[in-house]
Amino acid sequence: QVQLVESGGGLVQAGGSLRLSCAASGRAFSNYAMAWFRQAPGKEREFVAAISWSATNTYADSVKGRFTISKDNAKNTMYLTMNSLKPEDTAVYYCAARSGPLGRAVVLTTPASYNYWGQGTQVTVSS
Repeated sequence: QVQLVESGGGLVQAGGSLRLSCAASGRAFSNYAMAWFRQAPGKEREFVAAISWSATNTYADSVKGRFTISKDNAKNTMYLTMNSLKPEDTAVYYCAARSGPLGRAVVLTTPASYNYWGQGTQVTVSS
């Protein structure tokens, strides 16, 4: 089984930055496809960013150029660096993982593609 634990959320002013972390258990972390999703109150969970096991990545248009997804296989940790934050980025952020076998450049952008989820971390951006 894979356990995912997010951290790094908090309250920040518009224009500020945060870095979220997602620590994963499991021996095959380097082979996981992973992603960040977010869910605001009253809204559906939406895709933010995804990374393949070979570090190919993709982003939602709403965060492109502001957010960066990365992973450190030695630390079994994925990150989301968020810059130029906006009030509309306020949400609970979830990390997700999908175990293999997967192609090296496969990035998955739908919640149904993932079989492991973290508990979420709150990000609040004040105007």
